[in-house]
Amino acid sequence: MSTAVEVVALHVSPVHAYEGRPGDGPRPDPEPVSREHVVVRAGLGLVGDRYFNQPAHRAAAVTFFAVESLEHIADRLGLPGPPNPLVVRRNVVLRGFDVDRLARHDVFTLDSGDGPVRFEAHRAANPCGWMDAVIAPGAFKALRGRGGRRCVPLDDGLLRLGPATLTT
Repeated sequence: MSTAVEVVALHVSPVHAYEGRPGDGPRPDPEPVSREHVVVRAGLGLVGDRYFNQPAHRAAAVTFFAVESLEHIADRLGLPGPPNPLVVRRNVVLRGFDVDRLARHDVFTLDSGDGPVRFEAHRAANPCGWMDAVIAPGAFKALRGRGGRRCVPLDDGLLRLGPATLTT
């Protein structure tokens, strides 16, 4: 089944920004967070990301997130609008597909104009306590079950911001 989606954010970072105690605040990224495109390598992840080619993270190298989850917590917490999608630090943020409904080992394809790239879904990308510090108190609880999905790329390819097609 093919679904028209939008890639609303792409995030690649060589370091963790949310380490230590949330009260101390996140570390700044050493380079810009927002990307126009990312390079995907089969079995390895996103080029330049902290999880790229890390054996302990091969089945979780790329994280997907639905921007609708941020709209949900904005409504639930009474925020003036949804938070910046990059604040959740997920690699690929989509509009138009509930990534949390993917089951372990589901294979899906995302094509943002440069050819299809297949991914295999693995475990949930559970939110952490940092969400209360970087979004608003209560965000951690509001994101439970809506934190996205950790995946492994099955193909080399390129993903871009903008309209895309997701096939399950």
